[in-house]
Amino acid sequence: MKRLFKFKYPKLLLLILLSVLAYHIFSNDAVQNYVANLDGLGYLGIFVAGMCFSFGFSTPFAIGFFVISQPDNILLAALIGGAGALVSDLFIFKLIRFSFMDEFKRLEKTDAIRTINKPLNSRWIHRIKIYLLYIFAGIVIASPLPDELGVSMLAGLSKIKTHVLAIISFIMNSFGIFLMLLIGK
Repeated sequence: MKRLFKFKYPKLLLLILLSVLAYHIFSNDAVQNYVANLDGLGYLGIFVAGMCFSFGFSTPFAIGFFVISQPDNILLAALIGGAGALVSDLFIFKLIRFSFMDEFKRLEKTDAIRTINKPLNSRWIHRIKIYLLYIFAGIVIASPLPDELGVSMLAGLSKIKTHVLAIISFIMNSFGIFLMLLIGK
């Protein structure tokens, strides 16, 4: 029994199980009909699903909702879902900045990080590193991967301002949600 609870990757297992569960739930015809007939929720449901799109363990359910829902205007729905995801990403960002900054600052002072950063400290290499970080974080935010990863990279590894993160988050999440809505069409 003890061995069962000492599984090395419990969070990844939970994420995989939730993804399989979401697939089975949204593959059910009754669930598909129910979601398709939620006209009363309309764009409010899209906004809430957008909020769920940002959090790793609720992402599979948000994707299922987006793929099944049939909004009249996909672009408007993607923008509303992107706004919901933005709200969640800003919450994650503030939480990371408040809770983890002391650890990020301590990490920057370690020999390993200093050794890695030393050859990368020239001005133009540093700029390239920051742009690559923004691109990679943007791809993670747009994808079904947990936004916590992309937002954590930006909050901890760069000195990004909140409004810049908001722009990146809104654009990339809206794009990712737009693709999910297109799959459903």
